[in-house]
Amino acid sequence: MIVIGVSSPAAVDAIGAAAADLDLRSDGTLHLRPLGHAAYPWPDALRRRVLAAMPPARVDVGEVCELDTLVGQELGAAARRAVDDLAGGDADLVASAGQPMHRWVVGGRTRGTLQLGHPAWVAERARRPVVGDFRAADVAAGGQGAPLGSVLDALWLGVEAGDGRRPTAALHLGDTVTVTVVGAAEEAVLCWDAGPGRGYPDVPGPDAGAAGADDALDELTADAVARSLVRDGPAGGVGRVVLTGPGAYRAGLVDRLRAQLPDGTGVVLSDALGLPAGAWEPYLAALLGFLGAHGLPGTAAGPYRRRATGARRPAVLGSLTPPGPLPVALPDVPVRRLVLASSPEALLTSPRGSHR
Repeated sequence: MIVIGVSSPAAVDAIGAAAADLDLRSDGTLHLRPLGHAAYPWPDALRRRVLAAMPPARVDVGEVCELDTLVGQELGAAARRAVDDLAGGDADLVASAGQPMHRWVVGGRTRGTLQLGHPAWVAERARRPVVGDFRAADVAAGGQGAPLGSVLDALWLGVEAGDGRRPTAALHLGDTVTVTVVGAAEEAVLCWDAGPGRGYPDVPGPDAGAAGADDALDELTADAVARSLVRDGPAGGVGRVVLTGPGAYRAGLVDRLRAQLPDGTGVVLSDALGLPAGAWEPYLAALLGFLGAHGLPGTAAGPYRRRATGARRPAVLGSLTPPGPLPVALPDVPVRRLVLASSPEALLTSPRGSHR
């Protein structure tokens, strides 16, 4: 199944799109072949309206309604372009993460989230069925609706039980800096926020990452991550840190992380493992859309018999638009592992990878 994932960060920098060819095998291994990714600009006027509507701004329901339509149309137009640009006109499904706008929190617990860009408009413009609104089902199950990326980290970076390697820490540098610590496949993962990341621009590739954030931000991020891994990570430390997200392309950050982390801890950009760091979010959307369309849970296992998001149970994320017929046959096996067709096997098995 070829899935187009589209996403936009809270900073509304650009619409990220990625095309993925996903194939679930009978042994529960999900193979993902990245087909390409792109970044499409928001119209300036719409971007300004979206930013102006974000908290703490007070806007009326009419503006929310208009933005929901306009954002959905723009996400759909980007998805339609991505079908041609990235998948040669051949795609089965669009997965839309929407435009994040607000999270309703009471006493530290998320009660609701709002992402603009109704899937009906995305489907109309993209001319493909759409799976969208990923967070709501997890929140309804008692979760925070985040970090949804932990399911990608867990399936992709988990190792065979008993192989003796230390866990991997996946570090996502986007709107926030989040950490997922992954050990053996299908075991619980640890997730937490290590600090703000809004200083990092949404960039499409390593060549664009040299501008937009200064040395002080790199130093602050490296220090915060190193401290949080000691404070919140596993007692034995981690064997490697895998960098994802647009901020991963900061060469200065990589050097500072190496200096701050204990000796023997590898630092590797996710590109070296087959997944472009700058396109991590739209590829995540594609994965979540695939899982949702197949009726499979979209969250990773967490500690204390909860999900990594804090939810009481695993939830199938997203809703299908139009509601039927299903674009695929439902599988009879759970997903146990994610394998990237573009991943060098040596790097997948080595905890000592590095990137400069």
